[in-house]
Amino acid sequence: MEKIKVPIVEVRNQTVETVGHTSKGNQLKWYQDGWWYKADAFGYESLAETLVTRLLQRTQWNGYVCYEPVTVRWNGGLYRGCRSRNFLREGEELLPLEKLYRSVTGFSLAEELAHIREVERRIEHTVTFVENLTGIQDFGPYLSGMLEMDMFFLNEDRHTNNIALLYRQADRSYRLCPYFDMGLSLYADTREEYPLEMDVETCHQRVGAKPFSRDFDEQMDAAGRLYGWSLHFPLSRNGLWHMLEDLQAAYEPEREAPWYSAGEWKRIREAVMDQALSYPCLFKA
Repeated sequence: MEKIKVPIVEVRNQTVETVGHTSKGNQLKWYQDGWWYKADAFGYESLAETLVTRLLQRTQWNGYVCYEPVTVRWNGGLYRGCRSRNFLREGEELLPLEKLYRSVTGFSLAEELAHIREVERRIEHTVTFVENLTGIQDFGPYLSGMLEMDMFFLNEDRHTNNIALLYRQADRSYRLCPYFDMGLSLYADTREEYPLEMDVETCHQRVGAKPFSRDFDEQMDAAGRLYGWSLHFPLSRNGLWHMLEDLQAAYEPEREAPWYSAGEWKRIREAVMDQALSYPCLFKA
């Protein structure tokens, strides 16, 4: 694997507030020269983001945001982080489903879903609303793919502000948004929820899904029955292990930059391999 240079980027802009970006609070985030930059706030979020990208690049999928590691120099400090290209076209805005639903119905989508008993009906309610309002006819498979991804990577932050469409006011058109924001995956929150001394089995007992069920499998199975499954990694679990080891060895940060500890690398490898053992159908035999 080629060396992965991790640049230090001097950010000139003020931070961008990210209210609603994560259910756990804000993180430092900046926009500069066509790139979005995010700094770690709870643990190894940027490592989770970039690892998810690397694994999705092995699949036949497209339509996801690609994150790459970076060190941000800002306000006299150095921060571990990641960056991604701006995916908005001219005149577009990111429109979270929570905001869209409130603007049309006057109610909270998250609260409405809580009043629907069956998980399948919650998912159908969301898909029907989006497709009827926007004219997008493949939102169901799109949502099912998102929940597959969240299931495997244990993304605990897929609240209704973290599912979005892209909207252009000029012609009132909508399109699907690339899958984004996987930072709180793979037990990345080592500050509050999953300290590094906690074993992966205990972490797995604590983690919970959003927004249709607390159980990742339950909401994924429901979505799959409705709209199908599509996630598959064209490598064996043994190949996955070697890929993770090679990835750690390939990262090449600047000497002065803060970097991931051996314990963080060990945790994320164990988390991924534990998921691979739980879902062997996603990998080659």
